Amino acid sequence: MIKNGAGREVPESIPGVAYLRPYTGDVLRATCTNVAPVTPRREAKVLASLEEAFRRSEVRDGMTISFHHHLRDGDLVVNMALDVLANMGIRDLVLAPSALFPVHKEVLRHVRSGVVRAIQGSVNGPVGRAASEGLFDLPVILRSHGGRVRAMQTGELQVDIAVIAAPTADSMGNISGVFGPSACGSLGYAFSDAQYARRVIAVTDTLIEYPAAPFSIPQTLVDWVVPVERIGDPGRIVSGTLRVTRDPLRLIIAEQAARVIEQSGVFVDGFSMQAGAGGISLAASAFIRERMRRAGIQGGFISGGITEQSVEMLEEGLFHTLLDVQSFDGAAVASLARNSSHMEMSASFYANTAAKGCVVERLDTAVLGATQVDTNFNVNVNTESDGVLLHGIGGHMDTAAGARLTVIVTPLLRGRMPMVVDRAITVTTPGDTVDVVVTERGVAVNPRRNDLVENLKGKGIPLVDIHDLKKLAEEMTGVPRLPRFGGKIIGVVEYRDGSIIDVIYQRR
Repeated sequence: MIKNGAGREVPESIPGVAYLRPYTGDVLRATCTNVAPVTPRREAKVLASLEEAFRRSEVRDGMTISFHHHLRDGDLVVNMALDVLANMGIRDLVLAPSALFPVHKEVLRHVRSGVVRAIQGSVNGPVGRAASEGLFDLPVILRSHGGRVRAMQTGELQVDIAVIAAPTADSMGNISGVFGPSACGSLGYAFSDAQYARRVIAVTDTLIEYPAAPFSIPQTLVDWVVPVERIGDPGRIVSGTLRVTRDPLRLIIAEQAARVIEQSGVFVDGFSMQAGAGGISLAASAFIRERMRRAGIQGGFISGGITEQSVEMLEEGLFHTLLDVQSFDGAAVASLARNSSHMEMSASFYANTAAKGCVVERLDTAVLGATQVDTNFNVNVNTESDGVLLHGIGGHMDTAAGARLTVIVTPLLRGRMPMVVDRAITVTTPGDTVDVVVTERGVAVNPRRNDLVENLKGKGIPLVDIHDLKKLAEEMTGVPRLPRFGGKIIGVVEYRDGSIIDVIYQRR
């Protein structure tokens, strides 16, 4: 027997109890294999600077630092954090953002100086172009929204420090994205960073009284809180790709997509949908909205990135629920605060193959864009026709795999370049998860969907063979000259289960 800190005699061992540790009077903080020891509950979490937060998080050369992208092109936190780390003399970092945008072009300066060694995450714009030009020694690892969470959960992506842009936070680290001058709505992509990172730093421009209620990310996952003057510009959450198209040609495509969905067999009470972030996809949703009104159809849920149009469809009673992983505009942010049936969801809940069920597996239809489609229905959303890496994956491959009806919308030409080709430069989403390709010159149905062909026949939908779309495009533009590539791999495209679906080579 041994006397413990409470003065009680307890045995040193008990049959059937594998581990005994006598109480000492002090609370010993638990440790886990995937996180650092937690902050004592009475110790203040609010720190004076990001530098202090990084030092207390024991930042070192070569660590993996993650960020989320809910402020999109208005985000200031990534650049702020990298400047601090550079001034601290930290080098060889791996960045693991859910996405980078043009505002993050300052990352390239830190790559050239040796502060950043590699990126595992979606890249858009200047960072992707620089990768295509061979700036990085290691390839960019591109993952879908669901694939990123899966990689964290399995340990393939191990984050040392997560830096979370927090529109509001309290002194213990309860975080909300709905309130404050930098409100961005859902923090769905940041949930996994908070859950799986070894250390978590919340950076906020609105520190509020404890407890911050309602909150999205709880204090139990946050180590430090750093107040700053400004974390971003919420007005720049909305970009040109997130507005309904007014182009007459693209409106034809959107209207045809809506007709396909209406006649497909999934357009019934309770059906669920997701529209991508492109202007054509959003316009297709508007046409579907009109058809729901006329037919008296009431849908189940809309998932993914939520827009003002989604909110209006909810409030009109056309859908029961919005499941929001990213709020794309101010109307969506405001709705998340006031509508109980507009629900925030994590990227894991949304699209993680390692979860015990995810939302994309419940989708009836998804309307998605493309930079190229080939005659095997493979879709490219990462590289442009010149082979330059300019886009991330987002939830494209996730929703295509889960939806009962996946509709790809694309003009037949962009500029003088065909969008339907023999062989996509990059395969992002495999053709066996794509059902229909809609262009202004016709609608091609994947041959494996004979049932869908039968549903669409005689409904005024211009059905064509996808090879004929490719031929028509080439008759209008000539056979395009393929970009030339070197032997260096600058990007690796992971499928949502972690397998490699394609690689991207450096442009010559």
